[in-house]
Amino acid sequence: MAAQLNTLLRQACEHVCPLPPVPGAVPAVRRRVAAVLADWDVATEIVEDSLVMVSELVTNAIVHAVPPAVLRLSWVHVGGRSTLRVEVTDAGAALPAGQSRPGIDPDEHGRGEAIVHALATRHGIRVHPGGVTRWAELVTI
Repeated sequence: MAAQLNTLLRQACEHVCPLPPVPGAVPAVRRRVAAVLADWDVATEIVEDSLVMVSELVTNAIVHAVPPAVLRLSWVHVGGRSTLRVEVTDAGAALPAGQSRPGIDPDEHGRGEAIVHALATRHGIRVHPGGVTRWAELVTI
């Protein structure tokens, strides 16, 4: 009986996809995420915000980090709350903080982190032996 109750109270979905290290990958990843969120029947009120967060986190990994990079989405339901977690893991910083790759216009970049922080319920960065994971969550009730 307790196992059945836990199943009813907690349900989860997960999707993982590698990120090709090319700028044109962002729109394709965004379309893929939109399809996954539709399959999971994610609440409409957070889909657009989550797609913006995905775009910003994926762009950051492609433009500023060392490949390989991976996107991980999870959609967890616990009781009456649902949480969408977006994680992008890369091999770590390619350049010292505050520097961009040659050919990157600093006036056109650098706002993604602030955008993610403004949209997310919770967010953070985890540094680990395999690289860096930047994550953000959106919670619905």
